Amino acid sequence: MEKVKTLIIGSGPAGYTAAIYAGRANLQPVLYSGLQPGGQLTTTTIVENFPGFHEGIDANQLMTEMRQQAEVYGADLRDGSIVKADLSSRPFHLEDERGNQIEAETVIIATGASAKYLGLPDEEKYRGQGVSACATCDGFFYRKRVVAVVGGGDTACEEAMYLSGLAKKVYMIVRKPYLRAAEIMRKRVTEKDNIEILYNTNTVGLFGENGVEGAHLVRFKGEENEENFDVAIDGFFLAIGHTPNTDLFKGQVEMDDHGFIITKPKSTATNIEGVFAAGDVADPTYRQGVVAAGTGAMAAIEVDRFLQKL
Repeated sequence: MEKVKTLIIGSGPAGYTAAIYAGRANLQPVLYSGLQPGGQLTTTTIVENFPGFHEGIDANQLMTEMRQQAEVYGADLRDGSIVKADLSSRPFHLEDERGNQIEAETVIIATGASAKYLGLPDEEKYRGQGVSACATCDGFFYRKRVVAVVGGGDTACEEAMYLSGLAKKVYMIVRKPYLRAAEIMRKRVTEKDNIEILYNTNTVGLFGENGVEGAHLVRFKGEENEENFDVAIDGFFLAIGHTPNTDLFKGQVEMDDHGFIITKPKSTATNIEGVFAAGDVADPTYRQGVVAAGTGAMAAIEVDRFLQKL
């Protein structure tokens, strides 16, 4: 049984920042990077909205820099995942995928959230070449161009409105005959001149030589009046929600109806003393790298203060 003062589960901006702060505080943090080292940010290409890089920075390079910085300050960074977690009493008992047993005085959950995709092979083919799940992250690259947003809820409407201020035209691809969003959001998108809503429409594929150039769509799928058609677009944005990576902690850590971890106001503390949550795993609202990094710093500071009180 390995004894650890601070165990960080998950990498990305939240996990790595927590490791940097915890390392500098001499908490001897151990970090398990999880299934996606570097987190969801690594699914994009150039990051232009992370402070400190006026010309932007490659997402993988940014995560590599954070990882190396955490190592410099003493963090023990490990590949692999935590597969079992018993948080019923302190010290907490956890197990990694190799069967190694860990006894942790404190835990920082930074497992992130995964964007939902339609499941089309073309989404993977064009990922980083026109396919994105974050308009705030990537919308800047589509100024004066034509884009599509998939979804009909509040998130999709917010993404479409954001993109409408950058792009020449925005299609909203909505599989239902109506928008599920709140009335105020429905009003905004329907009144926006450069947003066109395609109701009763599903995406069946994407096409393009060197990136996305268009989408194959079907209207009234499976009905007598089914209609297949294409639209020319430069960018394809998914806005059908995110799934927090919290299955490991269900039944132990308090979560909302969507599985996002609930933290105390102005804190990263969960309902379990000694367990903290940082980044997208506890953030259904912003989902930005810089916000995740900030909560990673908060979590490590709170861990240090928690341990000092013991």
